[in-house]
Amino acid sequence: MPRILHIEDDPSNRLLVRKLLAADGMEVIDAADGLEGIRKACECAPDLVLVDINIPQLDGYEVTLRLRGEPSLVGTPIVAITAEGDRETSLAVGCDGYFQKPIDARTFARAVRGYLKGHRESAAPGPDDSRLRQQSQRIVAHLEEKVAELSAANHRLVELDRARTSFYRNVSHELATPMTPIVGYVKLLADGELGPLSAGQARALRSVDDCVARLRAVIDNLLDVTGLETGKLRLALRSYDLAEVLRQVVEAARGRGLHVSLDLPEPTLPGVADPERVSRAVAQLLDNAGKFAGDAAQVAVVAARAGAGYRVSVGDDGPGVPAGRDEAIFEPFYQVDASPTRQHGGVGVGLAIVRRVARGHGGDARLVREPLVFGGGALSGAVFEVTLPVDAGRA
Repeated sequence: MPRILHIEDDPSNRLLVRKLLAADGMEVIDAADGLEGIRKACECAPDLVLVDINIPQLDGYEVTLRLRGEPSLVGTPIVAITAEGDRETSLAVGCDGYFQKPIDARTFARAVRGYLKGHRESAAPGPDDSRLRQQSQRIVAHLEEKVAELSAANHRLVELDRARTSFYRNVSHELATPMTPIVGYVKLLADGELGPLSAGQARALRSVDDCVARLRAVIDNLLDVTGLETGKLRLALRSYDLAEVLRQVVEAARGRGLHVSLDLPEPTLPGVADPERVSRAVAQLLDNAGKFAGDAAQVAVVAARAGAGYRVSVGDDGPGVPAGRDEAIFEPFYQVDASPTRQHGGVGVGLAIVRRVARGHGGDARLVREPLVFGGGALSGAVFEVTLPVDAGRA
């Protein structure tokens, strides 16, 4: 039974060729890209190779050049089968024939039999064809090695990224579990439920409570970003007032000592979203402003209607974001200064959460390289813009 290797990335084309040739008593082996085709050709010693020209990794011309340099495949017919290739180029690189897509189902198997029996097409010879082909074969063999290395490296990176996400998710859950009794007992102590406290004990407990709150915020952020990355975090959509959410977030920031101005276009901005997630996203931006611009910085939150949705801009008068980092800062765990001696704390997930929350609602978040203009003036430090649809349920 003749063995045919078919190198083709389109599943429907592979299925058609398999049915036509199997019905004529041939065994068909499939390969979905150039690297896989070369590997299978060297392993299974086919009686004929059908190769599409426009395939991933190495294209059909490169595959043909590579196979023509393989000692075990000397004399094996290679036939191009493509809609986009060129007959003369296919024959010049070493193909013995050429099928134009769409193939003729009535005559295809008979034509393949012809190549198995010795039929060959040939290109008009040119000067130094043999030397050029040998040189091309060496280049393609080297290219094959490099593509294989890059493919393996990419696979390792994908696995490492998956392992990283799993690690942070597991660590976050392991940290969150003991936090529940810690938070509970600190509150019981602070409320005097377990007995009266001296003034010194009360001060110490307030310090502990502040540290617990910071740790809990870090854990919540890790849980959020891993949940958003894996698609396991669901938004609880309901009717809300964006203006009220912004007022509450700004008031909380002022309570922490941040100088924040709020500019609203209307007293109410109704919509449908997950108000808790929106609130936390804006709070992340305000925390960033306080962290990088300083507690004494001037910060502004400006809301506006934008088409069929809302735009919330948060800006400060700090040093801003260095050039070339506009997209990198939204990647999880990325920090402009990641050294152990960095001035600012945190794990680098705040802006990743902001963007993922915005996109989860059907909007987006970005860094704006223009001053933020509001009622009290203009701020030209770090300016972030979050867009949200009015109704996230329909976005």
